[in-house]
Amino acid sequence: MKNFSWLLSLLLILTPIAHGFGQSVKDVEQIKKEVARLGVGSKAKVTITRHDGTKVKGYVHSTGDDEFIIRDRKTDTPTTVHYTDVYKVDDNRSDRSSLVMALGLSAAAIVTIALLFGRRD
Repeated sequence: MKNFSWLLSLLLILTPIAHGFGQSVKDVEQIKKEVARLGVGSKAKVTITRHDGTKVKGYVHSTGDDEFIIRDRKTDTPTTVHYTDVYKVDDNRSDRSSLVMALGLSAAAIVTIALLFGRRD
């Protein structure tokens, strides 16, 4: 029973951490920081989800105080996006790292469960 309590505590601690990976950014200042972190240029790939549900894919071409410009990767067509219109900023690299982190946490939990319940004397 002691092992089960310990395991339950561990899962309660890890659940909010894993849940935080999927949350979207809604604060304008936070969005500005996220876009600034990506930088500008063809390597600053991003997918922006607007409040109306539409998505803009491409790379960050330039940034300003109230808006930034995304250019489509295939057509190089510019799209001006206002920070206030952005619901979520998806960086392809952060999606992969979040997936790897979630898989790692899941594997650690499975190994911990196996070790705890496999040691019955």
